[in-house]
Amino acid sequence: MDETRPASNIPEYSVGEIAGAVRRTLEGAFGRVRVRGEIAELRRYPSGHIYLALKDENAKLKAVIWKSAVSRLGLKPEEGTEVIASGRITTYGDRSEYQLQIDRLEYAGAGALLARIEALRQKLMAEGLFDEGRKRPIPRIPALIGVVSSEKGAVIQDIRTTIARRFPRPVLLWPVPVQGEGAAERIAAAIAGFSALAPDDPLRPDVVIVARGGGSLEDLMAFNEEIVVRAAAASTIPLISAVGHETDTTLIDFASDRRAPTPTAAAELAVPSRAELLETVAHSGARLASALGRTLSQSKLRLREAERHLPDLPALLRQARQRLDDRGERLANALPGFAAARRAMLERLASRLPHPRERIAAGRAAMSLATAKLAAEARSLLRDARTRTDALAARLEAVSYERVLARGFVLVEDARGQPVTQAATVKPGARLSLHFADGRRGVTADRGPAGQGTLL
Repeated sequence: MDETRPASNIPEYSVGEIAGAVRRTLEGAFGRVRVRGEIAELRRYPSGHIYLALKDENAKLKAVIWKSAVSRLGLKPEEGTEVIASGRITTYGDRSEYQLQIDRLEYAGAGALLARIEALRQKLMAEGLFDEGRKRPIPRIPALIGVVSSEKGAVIQDIRTTIARRFPRPVLLWPVPVQGEGAAERIAAAIAGFSALAPDDPLRPDVVIVARGGGSLEDLMAFNEEIVVRAAAASTIPLISAVGHETDTTLIDFASDRRAPTPTAAAELAVPSRAELLETVAHSGARLASALGRTLSQSKLRLREAERHLPDLPALLRQARQRLDDRGERLANALPGFAAARRAMLERLASRLPHPRERIAAGRAAMSLATAKLAAEARSLLRDARTRTDALAARLEAVSYERVLARGFVLVEDARGQPVTQAATVKPGARLSLHFADGRRGVTADRGPAGQGTLL
């Protein structure tokens, strides 16, 4: 039996139709919106799209930033930052989710900006980027001044005008955007670009000024970005920051070597005042001339005082010449007498000295006497030595074995010529040698009592 489904007045939709209807309803109901919340779950994909969520204490809203909108956001999204996002509410049908397509981001008021800046300041200060020991002096008279700023506006003109008025120096501008998306990266790249120039490069400045005019806290945010602050701290060229008005303070001010309240003040820090230098030089020259004049006057006075105490030099010279003449005359008279006295003394000494032949004869006699004495002592020593030798020979002869053999004893030797002292060591049939006082005889050992050898 066939079964039929009951008829219903409820319309039937496909999943895609429902998703499309929900999407059109949301987009039509809300249109373009501005949503305030804290950035969470921030993810950047290789495609260039950015996915995130906006949350508050009550709810969380999924959001997406397409790659085409990233460059126009107005700020760089960061985890935990409170922002106001502008865009359109739409849906993602594959997951049945609704989301916000963001095309603009703003910081959610000055409080959020200041909290973010303070957190970054504390972090960089803990790393030592703001230490006073890192700061370098500004050159007294730089040969070239580098400027990182916008090529438009009054900032660069104020800097050039001030430098030309105070102490004309060439200015090299590295143009950058000073606010908006990508400004921080461009500013950091310009600072690093100046530092990367070789020391002998004619385009390498002696000092760098980073400057921009005044503006709101949001306008100055590029100079509060971490990338800019780190580039300023890493600069190998002394750096002056001049961002905003006198009351404005950005993080680059803490990392720079000098902070100027305005771009004009930065130019005044970069070069000295030529008029002041000329005045200083003139004043120093006048003081030097006055000091030299006083020194010269004092030297003249001392010279005159010394002159009064000096003796009469011509008179001294005449006296010296007279003494010289007198000494010369006395010397001429004294030399013959001196020579005669020395000659007489030598003759007296010569008469006392013996003749060399006499000294030689005396030496020969002493040598002959000494030689005879030595010969007598040598003969006496020789006789004593011969006597002791004869006595020792007689004692040695008395104890020799030949004398023992002469008294009737016999020396028995084996076949190797070694003495035989015990009969037990002689084997039967062994050849022995008997050494008498008058010669040798060979014998053969025979067996004796108890197996001992006997002589035959």
